[in-house]
Amino acid sequence: MMATVNSLQPNKEYIVPTPARTSLARIVEVARGILEADGLAALTMQRVAEVVGVRAPSLYKRVSSRDELVRLVIEHVASELADRVSRAAGSGDPRRDLRALAHAFRAFGHANPGAFAAIFSRLPEASRPDLATLASASEAVLATAARLGGPDHALESARLVVAWAYGFVSMELAGAFRLGGDVDAAFDFGIDRLADTLDRSSL
Repeated sequence: MMATVNSLQPNKEYIVPTPARTSLARIVEVARGILEADGLAALTMQRVAEVVGVRAPSLYKRVSSRDELVRLVIEHVASELADRVSRAAGSGDPRRDLRALAHAFRAFGHANPGAFAAIFSRLPEASRPDLATLASASEAVLATAARLGGPDHALESARLVVAWAYGFVSMELAGAFRLGGDVDAAFDFGIDRLADTLDRSSL
């Protein structure tokens, strides 16, 4: 006759662990949704816990503070934006890639205005993404800028492109272009003029 588990170890209690009611990935997903719907100020541990369906103290077992929560969300957003921009800039032609990555950047901003605003917002040190995430997020635009204007000024060129594109998209999202005209054409015009300015081959 086969021995049962209890007969083999009669003094041991066998307890099946309670399944986790949430995960870090789910917490970040919910936090991202709150950010997009209601802005960074609405992103609190209590709000996330309510949506996830756990008590706030349970959330702290996976995320130590609101600052860490914000950092995780911003890093998630930065990685997503970097992936989109990187996939757009793959032709090998730096002028074409510059236009493609700028359009990917713009499309991301329109599709994710809350996340777009948050990633460029002023954050406390504890909520800022780590340098590795920032470096990864910048790779495509730095590489394109280096091919277009030369490696000696890649960082300056990349900052020029990002600053212009961010300003343009932010104005669009704020409804600030109120003088008429074709805004899409204006965006292309701006990118082409930037490419002309940065393109060392045209000098």
